[in-house]
Amino acid sequence: MILLLGGSGYVGAAFARVLASKNLPFTAPSHQDLDAAKPDDLVAAVRSLRPHFAINAIGFTGRPNIDGTEKEKFRCLRVNTHLPGVLAEVFASEGVRWGHVSSGCIYEGCRPDGSPFREDDPPNFAFGDLRSSWYAKTKAMAETLLTEAPGCLIWRMRIPFDEFDHERNYLSKLMAYEKLLEVRGSISQRQEFAEAAIETLIREAPTGIYNVTNPGAISTTEVVKAIQHHGLTKKQFTFFQDDADFMSAPGRVRRASCELNTEKLSATGIHLREIHESLEATLKRWVPLLT
Repeated sequence: MILLLGGSGYVGAAFARVLASKNLPFTAPSHQDLDAAKPDDLVAAVRSLRPHFAINAIGFTGRPNIDGTEKEKFRCLRVNTHLPGVLAEVFASEGVRWGHVSSGCIYEGCRPDGSPFREDDPPNFAFGDLRSSWYAKTKAMAETLLTEAPGCLIWRMRIPFDEFDHERNYLSKLMAYEKLLEVRGSISQRQEFAEAAIETLIREAPTGIYNVTNPGAISTTEVVKAIQHHGLTKKQFTFFQDDADFMSAPGRVRRASCELNTEKLSATGIHLREIHESLEATLKRWVPLLT
């Protein structure tokens, strides 16, 4: 039995889908059935289920987007930092191996030598950077708590997308706006991310941090052109002139854009498709939102 926390969320649903496709038995209790932030309740659930491993896909990214985390800082801290800390203590005491969904949003740009960030590079878009979002800070704090947690794997995701039209899907988000910010960085195909993360647990990969993004980097313009090529929109987008232009709207926080190195994950024998290849395959399978 596998314990999936946050199974009803956008990322959690991908884990549920992959687990089901692999015929792996799992349970995904709702928040009403299990408040994972309460240690006693979590201990009782773990002792009852005796999970082979656990997955934490609970997270708060704000509504309608990351700007919303600035208005609910305590909730963001409670969900993204405090909760993983509780899980770490309980799972360690009960001997449960588990994985935690983190984010590449704790980085901006690339390493000083121009190469993608590796797992052991300290965040440059979190604590000491006044430009960074509160969301990035809470995810970085969680990694600090979990880096040496027994039996814990940390999976860094970047801007999820797949073929299912959804308000959280990067492709859907792009098509919803008239004006876009031109950036270049790593992104994660949602289904491939979930499958790779589950494989690290099945194969008992060494604990620690893994960048789980599709190899390579891609720009906003490249993604838009691919969307238009497949006829998903006829919209002619305009672009912000620069970061200052983008940040001119009230309440907006700066977005992180970074490139992550995926060699550590590949060394385990687990591979995601190159980003352009994955995007092309995804767009060919596009499933519009039913209204």
